[in-house]
Amino acid sequence: MRTADHRIALGLYRTGHTRQLLEGALEHGVTDLDTAFNYRHFASHRTLAAIADDLLPAFTISTKVGYFPDGHNLAPARLRAAVEQSAEELRRTPDTVLLHNPESSVDAFVDACAVLLEMREAGLCKTWGLSTWDPRPLLDADWEIPCPNVAMVRAGLTVSTGLLDAVDELVDRARIRELWGMSPFAGNADDSIWQTVDTSTFLVPGQQCSALEAGVAAAFALPEVTRLAVGTSHVEHLAEAVSGSRLEVNTETVTAYRALLRERATVSAGAPSRKDH
Repeated sequence: MRTADHRIALGLYRTGHTRQLLEGALEHGVTDLDTAFNYRHFASHRTLAAIADDLLPAFTISTKVGYFPDGHNLAPARLRAAVEQSAEELRRTPDTVLLHNPESSVDAFVDACAVLLEMREAGLCKTWGLSTWDPRPLLDADWEIPCPNVAMVRAGLTVSTGLLDAVDELVDRARIRELWGMSPFAGNADDSIWQTVDTSTFLVPGQQCSALEAGVAAAFALPEVTRLAVGTSHVEHLAEAVSGSRLEVNTETVTAYRALLRERATVSAGAPSRKDH
């Protein structure tokens, strides 16, 4: 699997917003930031501008809109206001604006996509797209939308075969041009499971790496993404993720793994329940 197009984004969900972390990111070649209108209690954009206004031009910034203090809402007027406020608080236009978990408000999905396309054409972002934790509710609905530039989805070894297949279907149905990944370790890279599972199985042999680095590499292939958002408040962990993005994944192993996942899911679906005994 090609690694030339792989890049790490510093994900700011539950990540400390510090100048030291942003400076460290740039030192290690991480020039993508991923945040959201609601991160840091709706203060992420203001905080970034306050602590690192001079650094932000060096980053490509993606943000998300859809959550408000009173909950999830994709009403056009609220989305427009959120995108405008995001640019104002960042003191620059974000490069990408994503609909945040549109599966939570499927009925408003089509109009919300139209709003983000409108925002792009108005110059309030360069590209637009979707950030979805689980696209299956979207796939159950009848819709036709403008072609999004990007979709951001869960990636890595914790993602189920049903979710991987749903992502493939979403990309095809919405004609999405680029796929990004997030949450490669399901939010906890320190979980002991990552020291138990031999993640290097997914790599082309002969590469020396840590379990975290191999896990990052595998996440770029499950599903196949070009950018992976990694949340950490430690520069050394971010540097390790960057090293992982440069490893070469064995595509045959990934294909076999996905086939095994499907087989296991099929067997589980056909297994008799306790009530059948």
